[in-house]
Amino acid sequence: MDHRTPPGNIAPHIPAADWQRAQATGQPVVIVVNDTRTGIPWRRLLIPFAIAGAVVAGGWGLVACLCLLLDAAAHTATVIAGAAGPIGIGGVTLKLARTKHT
Repeated sequence: MDHRTPPGNIAPHIPAADWQRAQATGQPVVIVVNDTRTGIPWRRLLIPFAIAGAVVAGGWGLVACLCLLLDAAAHTATVIAGAAGPIGIGGVTLKLARTKHT
């Protein structure tokens, strides 16, 4: 090895004697990493569930807003119909809202 600075992330994993010998002889340092993860990859599973949860929460929010708007529209129609009084067309009179008897 002709460079004089040890590598940043792998230097703590190389024993000092092997590093010095590789520096003196010029031999390459071979690092073998055994990556035998047998667990569940949580990050790969978490992202789709987070997206699905956000979609479900957004859908419920949309339904709640729609119900609120329809309720407000029904109340508005009731108030307007109550204020307008009976509507008559050709002798047929419709009373759109009942008056409250208190």
